[in-house]
Amino acid sequence: MRASIMAVASTKKKSVFVDGVIGRIKVKQLPFMGILCTVLFIVFRTTNYQYEQTEMESKLNPFYSSTDSDVDITHLNSLPHGIIHARSDLELKPLWSTSHSKSKANISSSRNLLALAVGIKQLSNVDVLVQKFLPENFTIILFHYDGHVDGWWDLQWSKEAIHIVANNQTKWWFAKRFLHPAAVSIYDYIFLWDEDLGVKNFHPGRYLKIVKSEGLEISQPALDRNSTDIHHRITIRSKRKRFHRRVYDRRGSTKCSNESEGPPCSGFVEGMAPVFSRSAWLCAWHLIQNDLVHGWGMDMKLGYCAQGDRTKKVGVVDSEYIFHQGIQTLGGPSLKKRSNVKQSLKRHDVDVRSEIRRQSTYELQIFKDRWERAVEEDKNWVDPVEAINRKRELRRKQIRKLKVKLA
Repeated sequence: MRASIMAVASTKKKSVFVDGVIGRIKVKQLPFMGILCTVLFIVFRTTNYQYEQTEMESKLNPFYSSTDSDVDITHLNSLPHGIIHARSDLELKPLWSTSHSKSKANISSSRNLLALAVGIKQLSNVDVLVQKFLPENFTIILFHYDGHVDGWWDLQWSKEAIHIVANNQTKWWFAKRFLHPAAVSIYDYIFLWDEDLGVKNFHPGRYLKIVKSEGLEISQPALDRNSTDIHHRITIRSKRKRFHRRVYDRRGSTKCSNESEGPPCSGFVEGMAPVFSRSAWLCAWHLIQNDLVHGWGMDMKLGYCAQGDRTKKVGVVDSEYIFHQGIQTLGGPSLKKRSNVKQSLKRHDVDVRSEIRRQSTYELQIFKDRWERAVEEDKNWVDPVEAINRKRELRRKQIRKLKVKLA
């Protein structure tokens, strides 16, 4: 009995001794565990911060992480990451800093871009047009297709604009080469307009308010009904609306009804006065073909760049409308409009307008063929328009079934 009591006591002593040792070990481990947790927390926060910074930079600099075959980011490994500036802009910079330039640089506000292909013959009209945009914080870039730049310097705003010269080049040729998305990424909206547009009834500030409020990624101002060269009914101004996204018309070869879901009945703007959001322009710039300078056929595909359903994201603004004068100056006048047509024919002069139209038609067919071939070859591409149309048709069927059940 006594032996068993001593055994129990011995066991308790051992237990107390072990517990004491373990307790002391735990007490000694507490500072270590605290340091370990602190280190792990710091590592986690640092890693998370770096991840968030990378995500933020990829959003702010989408062109830095471009997978374009011509831009291989691994070629920049010789530079420290923080020194790389993947974007640019079209803002003029002073040769030296002044108090005025510093205060101007500190002003952070939204900016927009107006790009025009111009010739000296349209100077007066372009002057009126640009004067409308300057008060609304627009940067102006003029693409001179006739080589005449000196004649523009008398305009007060001309020295603040960017001037680019290339003889007999089109608006789309200039845009592809000088409006790269990385160079225009600071601008909220890009207006890529023709020079022969009347803006008496147009205000860019009010226009952009409508575009933003309605979520239009691609848009254009409506055309005055008396305009010259109206090609599509959807672009004509409606007096009773602020804007519209579609048109209904059963006349002509193209019938537009409730069932019409694509251009030129809905999701369509014309090439004379398109307006792109920053995101839409990133897509549209890649759609412009480098060698097809007239841009024919692009208007039918611009809806693919609308960042969603083109029947909702593409629209025509009616309350702010323009007048299309239809003046064709690029390349020269038509032979038919010359006073001495017979002499021109004897000299075998080239009818420039006819040749341009022939070239445009030729390029249109090439563009169509390229699109069809690209769709066929890209097995991973899913047509977003068809996907949206299928969902819309499914909803219609469900609504019809529901109506039948309720009837």
